[in-house]
Amino acid sequence: MEIHRDYATWRRSTRSGQTGNCVEVADLGKGIGVRDTKDRDGGTLVISAGEWTNFIHSLKK
Repeated sequence: MEIHRDYATWRRSTRSGQTGNCVEVADLGKGIGVRDTKDRDGGTLVISAGEWTNFIHSLKK
């Protein structure tokens, strides 16, 4: 599966502080990309949209 991370629109949580200790997420079309803001070239975790939804719901509980 080819995913074009370079063309994705990455966003960071508005709750992130100024220290840079956060992650960025992007809709990659065939999954949700998650990467470290401080090391953007260090790799991207790609999960399904359903897994992302389950993750967010579990955080809200």
